Amino acid sequence: MGILDLFSLEGKIAMVTGGGGGIGRGIALGLAEAGADVAVAGRREQLLKDVGKEIEDRGRRTLALPTDVRDWSNVEGLVQSMMDHFGRIDIWVSNAGGLQEQSVNFLVKTPEESWDATTTLNFKAPWMCAKAVWPAMRSTGGGAIINVSSVGAISRGAPTNGVYTASKAGLNHLTKTLALEMAPFNIRVNAILPGSVRTEDYEDASGGDDEYFAKMAENEPLKRLGKEEDFGAAAVYLASDASSWVTGTLLMVAGHP
Repeated sequence: MGILDLFSLEGKIAMVTGGGGGIGRGIALGLAEAGADVAVAGRREQLLKDVGKEIEDRGRRTLALPTDVRDWSNVEGLVQSMMDHFGRIDIWVSNAGGLQEQSVNFLVKTPEESWDATTTLNFKAPWMCAKAVWPAMRSTGGGAIINVSSVGAISRGAPTNGVYTASKAGLNHLTKTLALEMAPFNIRVNAILPGSVRTEDYEDASGGDDEYFAKMAENEPLKRLGKEEDFGAAAVYLASDASSWVTGTLLMVAGHP
């Protein structure tokens, strides 16, 4: 087998939560281009259908599943829908996440409901996804789980953005612990830590315009922000046999050390 063959996902079945745009879209299309059939889940149905059409245009099967992964019964429903439709699940990408309000606060000024909503989406939901999907993966001999975290989770601290980064830091440790617990079942668990990316959610949270993001890019060592395909490439690596001896890893895709 040649080195490039290790990156093939031909015959694999994947799920990407938060797959309707931004990083999730880039990951879903990357997996499809590598040969996987890809289901996408999220709260915006039309965006999911649009990404599904792009997946089909790449010759792959797809399934668009509108849902909210903050609810356990919904997560169970995702797994069941995929098993009913595809018969197996090989790859699960927990990408759904973000800030649950447009304004940011110091930790001690954060309303409890905002804390709960943000930590549920960024930390509890990926745990629920892993809990729901691992029996299906175990039954077919293994799989790959990829959590999408943030470089902010490994910073020295994040004043005004502490709830988000704290929840992602928890996700990093969750990733490492799940990797150890699931290794006996040949299920690998890794995380992608994106750096600065111009997404719709980031625009809404920051209020940034073209000038704002241009200045941000100028401050990056590589003089650009992340692109969707940067994360698609990382996900293909972590989902494929190219990373068969990689688990519990936090892979920075950030354009800087």
